[in-house]
Amino acid sequence: MTSPVGLHRVVEPVGVLPQAAQRLRVDREIGADEVRIRVERLNLDAASFRQLWQKHAGDGAAVRAEVCEIIAARGKMQNPVTGSGGMLIGVVEEVGPDSPLGLKPGDRVATLVSLTLTPLVVTDGLASWDGRGEQAPCAGYAILFARSIAAVLPADLDPQLSLAVLDVCGAPALTARVVSRYVADRRRAGDDRPVTVAVVGGAGKSGSLSLAAAARAGAGRTVGVVPVVAERDGLVAAGLASGVALADARDPVVLADAVVGVLGGPADVTVVCVDVPGCEHGAILATADGGTVVFFSMATSFAAAALGAEGLAADVTMLVGNGYVPGHAELALGLVREVAGVRALFEARLAAD
Repeated sequence: MTSPVGLHRVVEPVGVLPQAAQRLRVDREIGADEVRIRVERLNLDAASFRQLWQKHAGDGAAVRAEVCEIIAARGKMQNPVTGSGGMLIGVVEEVGPDSPLGLKPGDRVATLVSLTLTPLVVTDGLASWDGRGEQAPCAGYAILFARSIAAVLPADLDPQLSLAVLDVCGAPALTARVVSRYVADRRRAGDDRPVTVAVVGGAGKSGSLSLAAAARAGAGRTVGVVPVVAERDGLVAAGLASGVALADARDPVVLADAVVGVLGGPADVTVVCVDVPGCEHGAILATADGGTVVFFSMATSFAAAALGAEGLAADVTMLVGNGYVPGHAELALGLVREVAGVRALFEARLAAD
């Protein structure tokens, strides 16, 4: 008997969902509502890859070895330090007769659920990966449950580009939802002030998409915050923000001053898309009273965010970006197709990796 959320695949501890499990069962045979995928490429999430890269001082072989060890020990890819994983692309091999996912054998797909809850087996030791970038060519298989999500890869985009986009597609969708509500509320109230948005980590994958989504949703002014000159220059060239600020997001006062310097005041909406810890207080300080902070980083400490807001007497709504918003894949892929600056940043990042 299979569970639509994958309880039958949990080995230990019994009674938790697959994401919280220490180890998953990775039997190749699928249940009636499961799908097996032949894996072609893993995409490690940014926070997880950064932690492994720093731990091993840039030794790609050591990074590769640890990823293999994690997958073998846990039956899934879940970094034990960050708790995060990533996603994958592959080809559907077999579909159970009761699967509700609408997939068929031969479909090339990207999983839109985390590797932290996806039963996964690697059969090639990641031999084609040098351990120096987030995307890892891979041979093996993975299992999807009835409540999993997957998207058939579009024929008009390079699969590596699609994988990079779909890895973070929840961020622009949630940003668009939040910004559009602010815009609608102000229109109803006859308030002609522009909605302002700050994206911390604006030159990254989720950050660049969020800036484009905010503009599409009606934001009047946007600022992208980046830590280094090269990212600032790239984001300026992409033309995705009203202004670009150079600041270390871990310094609360510096971050807040940078946002105010571009927007003329705190942001109505602040979206955090960085892959380093310690950015919670700056994001809160950079947000106006009554505003919203969207944390879209696995490096976020939600205890630090909650206690920091309390300590600052900040009247802000804080949202956890959970990676899923209805229509998120289509929205993100549409932005890459239609906004040249977004596509340029993604392609430059892939070329560098």
